[in-house]
Amino acid sequence: MSDESPHNPEAVEPKARTVGGTEYSWCKAVPGGTGITVLALLLSKPPDIWTIQTALHNLQNAHPILRSKLHFTTTSSKTFSFLTPPTPHLQIRPLDLSSTSHILHNQNDHHYSVTPFHLILEHELNQNTWQDPDHPSYADEDVLFASLYTLSKAQWTLTLRLHTSACDRTTAVSVLRELLGSVTGSGREGEDIGREFGYKEDVNLGIEDLIPAGRANKPFWARGVDMLGYSLNSLRLANLDFRDANSPRYSQVVRLQMTAVDTEKLVAECKSREIKLCGALAAAGLIAAYASKNIPDQQREKYAVVTLIDCRSILDPVHCSQDLGFYHSAILNTHDISGEEELWELANRCYKSFANAKNSNKHFSDMSDLNFLMCKAIENPGLTPSSSLRTALISVFEDPVIDDSNELHQQLGLEDYVGCASVHGVGPSIAIFDTIRNGGLDCACVYPAPLHSREHMQELIGHMRRILVDGCNKLESES
Repeated sequence: MSDESPHNPEAVEPKARTVGGTEYSWCKAVPGGTGITVLALLLSKPPDIWTIQTALHNLQNAHPILRSKLHFTTTSSKTFSFLTPPTPHLQIRPLDLSSTSHILHNQNDHHYSVTPFHLILEHELNQNTWQDPDHPSYADEDVLFASLYTLSKAQWTLTLRLHTSACDRTTAVSVLRELLGSVTGSGREGEDIGREFGYKEDVNLGIEDLIPAGRANKPFWARGVDMLGYSLNSLRLANLDFRDANSPRYSQVVRLQMTAVDTEKLVAECKSREIKLCGALAAAGLIAAYASKNIPDQQREKYAVVTLIDCRSILDPVHCSQDLGFYHSAILNTHDISGEEELWELANRCYKSFANAKNSNKHFSDMSDLNFLMCKAIENPGLTPSSSLRTALISVFEDPVIDDSNELHQQLGLEDYVGCASVHGVGPSIAIFDTIRNGGLDCACVYPAPLHSREHMQELIGHMRRILVDGCNKLESES
């Protein structure tokens, strides 16, 4: 190998790219607890750490952002950069049965039946490696960490924890699929596994540098009016009842799962109305949230819904799912809700208001406004009700993840997996990460505790599920 090889650390200095506006907002959010992305895999076959680590190194070679560190410039500019070394350096942290049992004992809420796998997922969501850059001990930190927990003699949990500035949901899905595909070829030499991914040196550009010309334009006065509108509207928004607004916060998860039969009915109903699943999920969440407050049906409340859009296919140049980074944008809509709402009418309203905003390019033109307001909320939590930092009731994704790779999962002994991100800093009360897995809907619903209790959220998410199932069955019986 020549001295000029990109794999020779003495030949190539680490490369740096300043973060973009959206990435910067995540750099501000993560130290407070929002934007810790976790992939958790439940395995029933003994994992080979060397094989998994080799596969992760190959992913880091193919995707420079995965081997990057976040660097904070302390000069007058005070900004963040991705500092990308020429070689991967990730080491999987193994935890034996004793160490894992200790974590589970400290994590377990004995009032509720929660599986060890679920507790490890929540544990990882609350492991915050990324410090406040103003902290005296701040140092450059990796964007990717990996741990292997021993749950028993027959079960293990592999977790990947990523900084959301480098990892949106599409990136997380790509990392999972590439990792599983690479580990499947574990009989080959590690270098051979990596050839299918190749080696890249530069971190991809931020989303702001890839917006098509003219799509983000907004007159100065219009930007001012919109900023004022977002700010004033936020003061009128209703929230879920807060159970404990003063104690330190952490993220917990409730799963909303439906059978393949019920999911097929739900997707078919959405398709027949020319709306997407996100509209039905948002509507069910709004109805369940309103019902949980036990107020008169005629009393109206205004709730906010954030819909996240994967912008890769509409960037210039067009990106694909293998272009890793954060390329999602958000649209915020508000809805007046009473106790007389019907699922499909509200779902239509939720989706159409989102679609109209997207057709007006608000996912691009309002991007900097929403990033600015997010950072201001982080800096001034007292501007939000009870200093809760809640910016919306619920967040949904425009499209679900579709996963039909059950055969590959069986081959690897993959019994279950969840991918989601923490929300106990700034964010919604309920963040829904939806997957249709082998035909069945499986949503990880993340919420800030103890601002909201596990009991309250289990009831609310259970009500959401009943609303969705009953909404389809009622139509079926009427037809």
